[in-house]
Amino acid sequence: MNITLHSRISIVPVEIRKDKKHFIVEDILTGEFYEMPDVCIDAINMINQGCALGEIETILLERFPNEEVNLVDFAKQLFELELIEQIDDVKIKKLQMPNEQMGLLWLSPKIGKFFFNRFTVKLYSVIFVLNIAMFLVNPSLFPHRDDIFVFDIMVVNVIFWMALSFLFVLIHEFGHVLAIRAQNLPTKLEIGHRMFFVVLLTDMSAIWKLPAKDRNILFLAGLYFDSVLLFLALIAQLLFPNSSNFTNGLMSLATFDIVLRMIFQCCIYMKTDLYYVFENVTGCYNLMENAKMAIRKRLSFLKYKPMDEVVFSDEKRTVYIYTVFYFLGYALTIFLYFVYFIPEVIHAGKLLLPGFGQAPTSLAFWDAVIFTLQVGIFLLLLLYSYWKKYRPIKM
Repeated sequence: MNITLHSRISIVPVEIRKDKKHFIVEDILTGEFYEMPDVCIDAINMINQGCALGEIETILLERFPNEEVNLVDFAKQLFELELIEQIDDVKIKKLQMPNEQMGLLWLSPKIGKFFFNRFTVKLYSVIFVLNIAMFLVNPSLFPHRDDIFVFDIMVVNVIFWMALSFLFVLIHEFGHVLAIRAQNLPTKLEIGHRMFFVVLLTDMSAIWKLPAKDRNILFLAGLYFDSVLLFLALIAQLLFPNSSNFTNGLMSLATFDIVLRMIFQCCIYMKTDLYYVFENVTGCYNLMENAKMAIRKRLSFLKYKPMDEVVFSDEKRTVYIYTVFYFLGYALTIFLYFVYFIPEVIHAGKLLLPGFGQAPTSLAFWDAVIFTLQVGIFLLLLLYSYWKKYRPIKM
């Protein structure tokens, strides 16, 4: 489709909302959201008034003398985003289908507001502080790498930990669901995967309908529920120190799982809940993508394409600050692996190694064999995923 400065275009129905720094443009048909600066919004408003692109460009060059204004390029970008409905009386065929309708509308907003209101948000914050206080007063409560060994049979430990972790992840995601429904917004739970582990994900795309000040509660909702679960596990250990070995082991495992997952939320080199909070507080979106481009630009041995840089000029400082946290997150992940996960595997190996010397009819032998297969499959899948991601592409 030929677009020139003489062209007149029309845009699909959109809704424009002011954000912290720029504007959020919503394609009403598809539910897609785009961040745009003032100059783009002024251009869209004049496009909707029927002005030709050349007329709009002349006005914007006077209004924004320090901005690079090119209406033909802007119109082509809108075309690629499928935001153009018509060009010079020629209808544009839409390739993009409307988004799948989200559900859970049966879940009343009143239920969401019961769990997420001014009082409960403060209560969750108090519980988070109390959790830290309990760890400071009773350091023995802090997770130990032996906490996952609740049973004598290693295979049962793995299965039990996976089941408990899945339950906690479900509760975490349901926190997000309730917080979104408290705002009377639609959402849905999706099944995803991390390696061969099945995980649940909450669709939070509708969150962009809210003002920036209201989004953080929705991002933090899962961590709020994690804090409550952790509080209950710690209180149980303090109030019932002489309970059965199974009960103590269960509470210690719960503490281990919840604390480790909460710490991983700080690894904002991944798009964790705290990553989105960081984005929302700063008002700088696509931070991860922009940080990766900044890293490639600084490190000469990495490929960097200047035309890929889309960071706004007023966001560069925030991108560099995030880059520091990006590397700190990697360091934290390596620390957790060396302090917890690798020693756990080594300890499990020491416990299981004698089992290989037992008769094939013994439980110890098969416990050792099956656990070794579990670890082996995990490592092979991990190596395969890295090979698939970083293998050289043949031209």
